[in-house]
Amino acid sequence: MAGIPPILLAGMGQDVTIEPFLGASGRGPTYGPAVVVRGLVERKRKRTRGTDGTDTSIETILRMPLDTVCPVDSRITIAGETATVAAAVPFDGGSLPVPSHLEVVLS
Repeated sequence: MAGIPPILLAGMGQDVTIEPFLGASGRGPTYGPAVVVRGLVERKRKRTRGTDGTDTSIETILRMPLDTVCPVDSRITIAGETATVAAAVPFDGGSLPVPSHLEVVLS
C-alpha cells in the first residue's frame, strides 16, 4: 500500500502545521517555514524515557504521509496547541499491504 488512504485522511485527519527544526543558534532554536500537512492525530498519555534518561509524558502521536519532513525538535501546531517533536519514525511497508507513514511523537 502506498500510504495512508486518502479517504481516511479526509474523513478523520486534521491539519497539522509543521515548523521543521533547522538547528540551534546563539539566539536559540531556528525553524524552517511553516508547512500544513493532513495527518491522523491520536491523543493519549503514557510515560517514556528519553535518550538523556529523563521521563516524558507523551500526549499525542501523529501519523502523516511518509515523505513529510519533520525532524526531532520541530515545532508542531494542532488546533492552536503547540508542541515539540520528541521522535519521528518512518514506517515504510514497501510492497506489503500496510500503509507507509511517518509516526511522530510529541512531548
